[in-house]
Amino acid sequence: MLTVGSIVIRVNNLEKQIRFWSSALDYVVREPIDDDFALLHPRDRNGPNVSLDAHHSERTLPPRIHLDLYAEDQAAEVHRLQVLGAREISWDKRPDDADYIIMEDPEGNRFCVIDAAT
Repeated sequence: MLTVGSIVIRVNNLEKQIRFWSSALDYVVREPIDDDFALLHPRDRNGPNVSLDAHHSERTLPPRIHLDLYAEDQAAEVHRLQVLGAREISWDKRPDDADYIIMEDPEGNRFCVIDAAT
């Protein structure tokens, strides 16, 4: 049987991305941190890890894979993520009644914030 242990995100600035993703997800950094790799895990260790891999990779749009983050209060979470450095992305094909908002982290890695209350 397989389980998802870690989702790996390629980053350029490891330190900056550790700050963003650990704050965004309320995750804890596993020590020690390597020069080019960091593993973040949920405080209660329940759920997948997020690993940050400091190796350059070409960004493609739309991305081949992205995170869907579920929020009970979507507007509050989008605002909080913007304060942390994320940006909301507009997409002309997004339906008017969509339950998601497309965002990207400070380096342009895309993710969605899903309205879990609907």
